[in-house]
Amino acid sequence: MAFQDFDEIRERVNAERKRKFRKRIIIGVVSTLVVVAAIIGAVFAYVTYENKTQEQGKHTNNHSKAKSSDKSETPSQKPPPSSAAQSVKPGQVDKIIQTLCNSTLYKPSCEKTLKNGTKTDTPVSDPRSLLKSSIEAVNEDLGKVFEKVLKLKAENKDDKDAMAQCKLLVDQAKEELDTSVKRINDTEVNNYAKTVPDLDSWLSAVMSHQESCLDGFEEGKLKTEIRQSFNSSQVLTSNSLAMIKSLDGYLSSAPKIKTRHLLESRSSPSWLSNKERRMLKAVDVKALKPNATVAKDGSGNFTTINDALKAMPVTYQGRYIIYIKQGVYDESVVVDKKKANVTMVGDGSQKTIVTGNKSHPKKVRTFLTATFVAQGEGFMAQSMGFRNTAGPEGHQAVAIRVQSDRSVFLNCRFESHQDTLHAYTHRQYYRSCVIVGTIDFIFGDAAAIFQNCDIFLRKGVAGQKNTVTAQGRVDKFQTTGFVIHNCTIAPNEDLKPVKAEFKSYLGRPSKNHSRTVVMESTIEDVIDPVGWLRWQETDFAIDTLYYAEYKNDGPSGATASRVKWPGFRVINKEEAMKYTVGPFLRAEWIQELGSPVKLGLYDA
Repeated sequence: MAFQDFDEIRERVNAERKRKFRKRIIIGVVSTLVVVAAIIGAVFAYVTYENKTQEQGKHTNNHSKAKSSDKSETPSQKPPPSSAAQSVKPGQVDKIIQTLCNSTLYKPSCEKTLKNGTKTDTPVSDPRSLLKSSIEAVNEDLGKVFEKVLKLKAENKDDKDAMAQCKLLVDQAKEELDTSVKRINDTEVNNYAKTVPDLDSWLSAVMSHQESCLDGFEEGKLKTEIRQSFNSSQVLTSNSLAMIKSLDGYLSSAPKIKTRHLLESRSSPSWLSNKERRMLKAVDVKALKPNATVAKDGSGNFTTINDALKAMPVTYQGRYIIYIKQGVYDESVVVDKKKANVTMVGDGSQKTIVTGNKSHPKKVRTFLTATFVAQGEGFMAQSMGFRNTAGPEGHQAVAIRVQSDRSVFLNCRFESHQDTLHAYTHRQYYRSCVIVGTIDFIFGDAAAIFQNCDIFLRKGVAGQKNTVTAQGRVDKFQTTGFVIHNCTIAPNEDLKPVKAEFKSYLGRPSKNHSRTVVMESTIEDVIDPVGWLRWQETDFAIDTLYYAEYKNDGPSGATASRVKWPGFRVINKEEAMKYTVGPFLRAEWIQELGSPVKLGLYDA
């Protein structure tokens, strides 16, 4: 009976399964028919819409052609707005412009530039386009400014030489501007923060190039006219510099934008492999397996440094290593901008020496007196000496001019009297180097840190005052300045017997926003207790400069008798940290080169 009951139950279950199966089939068929009907309806509606649109289009085109032929003009074809642009609400662009311009020194000029920049056929869908338009405005204005300058009458050879130098500097500025725009184009919106240090460096250099152009002219009517001409482009550059960080703040607070992934083009160098890093640290420079060897005695591939540079392949990828054997190389060397990632290694800073004697009294412009010029990005020098032997009577006589972005100097020596080391532009790092000079012997407008270096003041012309630095920051938004960290500042051997006859100072301001920080360094009694010197006995820049000291020691390390200028301060640890290698130079590139480096404070 139980089995009979089970059979009946099984039959009922099977019957129920068949019923449900038939139901699912019926539902499936009906659903399919509904979907097919919907598709047919949609296609019919689309075809009807297209036909109607085409008819309207023909009518509109005929009307436009008739209207165009009446006016003898060809109508512009406007691209359809992007979906991202359609999401921009009315008035939102004006609000963004106001936000970005609030941080600038010249707000009306900023707003005018950005509003003019948005009057195009392409809607603003990416806030970075506003910064781009600002940078492009600098480039356009700079071209117009220099056209005006060329029309001014140069009265003598000095003026003509200054014009030629100015053209060189304006061309370099325009290259920096083009590079900045390209970097913005090639980087995703959400990665903008990564480009900020580069944009800061490049636009700071643009400001420096313009100022250096002006500095090339003697005081007088011509220089006044040229300064007035450059005023507009300097204002636009200042605005662009200010906008870099304000845009970063705006994008950081805004919702992340979905973007397609781009292959981000890097203008930064291709750094060293692990093997090359190990070799660079090695004591035996021959283990470097250099691409070229320079030797005066003919035992290398070349007998001059210039010949080795000329032989460097134009399209070389990676780091090009030139080993320079012991010897004094009397030649003017320029590592131009096309030669990136060059490393030069010598046998020692007092064994491998590049020397020259160009000077201002010899009718050579200060900018061009440099024995050695490093322009190509990522330049590195180790165990080399750079000299200018013009002597104290030579006045401005540069041993080296450095404008190579992300450049590193290890165990090098720089010798001259006035204007020894021209740290001109971009990011620079000096480690365990020796720098010797008299007046303003570390000068320029780079973002440069000198770490574990020996800085020696030497004997100059009787009656002269010695100054270690003359930093030339023009605008408060420039990310430039000199930091002397864990160094020793002392008299050179020739100055020791007569140091009482030569007053010496840590620096003086060559420009309005001059910035120099001396911290955790030993300052010998060669430095006057007041520490810092006025520019030509005037009050110039003492309110706007930034001179700071932190935890220095030695006989002249105390700050009780320092100048009482508004721009001078004794800073605390928190403030000092801002000027360490990590935050000030964004030190990743130094570490990638395998260079020894202290990222923070020594007392931390």
